Amino acid sequence: MPSSRTTRPSVSRLKQPLWRKVPATAGDVLQAARARLASTSQYPRRDAELILAHVLGCDPTALLTHPERLLSALQAKQFETLLKRRLASEPVQYLTGEQEFFGLLFEVTPDVLIPRPETEHLVEAVLEQFGRDENPCIVDVGTGSGAIAVAIAHALTRAHVTAVDFYPKALEVARRNAERHGVMDRVTLRQADLLVEAGTAEFDVVVSNPPYIANGEKLEPQVANYEPQSALYAGPTGLEVYERLIPQANRALKPRGWLMMEIGYGQQPALEALLGGWREVSFVPDLQGIPRVVQAQKS
Repeated sequence: MPSSRTTRPSVSRLKQPLWRKVPATAGDVLQAARARLASTSQYPRRDAELILAHVLGCDPTALLTHPERLLSALQAKQFETLLKRRLASEPVQYLTGEQEFFGLLFEVTPDVLIPRPETEHLVEAVLEQFGRDENPCIVDVGTGSGAIAVAIAHALTRAHVTAVDFYPKALEVARRNAERHGVMDRVTLRQADLLVEAGTAEFDVVVSNPPYIANGEKLEPQVANYEPQSALYAGPTGLEVYERLIPQANRALKPRGWLMMEIGYGQQPALEALLGGWREVSFVPDLQGIPRVVQAQKS
């Protein structure tokens, strides 16, 4: 029977910078990285594979099928640098610069919120209202990376989507994502504060994943310390953006148009009250059964 010394690296060895042990194989590097990430990451295996695949410019599955692949000294050093940033709780999406959303790969930077799987329910709610041959006019308020706007435009090939954000750097990311997925001809970027500059009865749908966290609410370090605060916190109650956006949407929507928004945990009663004058108010739960999307039709 082989000794444990020959089959498992010691704890002290795992803490050594990986780039000093070259040549190193992808399998060895992943094993060491998973052990180091185990105490700080909820998904140490996934994080290690995504970071290494990014450094090597390959698909993560290639790391599993070819664990004998050797890293150069430069690649090992680059991986060690990114790994230390992940150990400090920086989101892996900011390290790789990418996040998948609705089956599409999006560029993300620290200037934009990282798209979440829960937000896909919002896109699905919009798509359920229209067939592929229809040409609705839709606005995505607070577009950030453009994930919602681009996903909708990609799925509804005749739709025109206006992507609104207050921050120019976010709009630059949204533009690159629209170009990346070939929908720039049907996506209009607009810098504005919510729908202040929107016309009257301009849109068939207003969709938004606005800030809805109350000031002072504690978040995980990788969210609180790295993602843009302006995309997270709405104000003292967490309802401040809804209170502004709902009347603006009522003006900007065509008759019988739809307002669809992501909401936070426990906010359903407050949204029901804010949408008291609207028709067909309903809530869509996420996979955990928590109300995640509110949709309402203009009277």
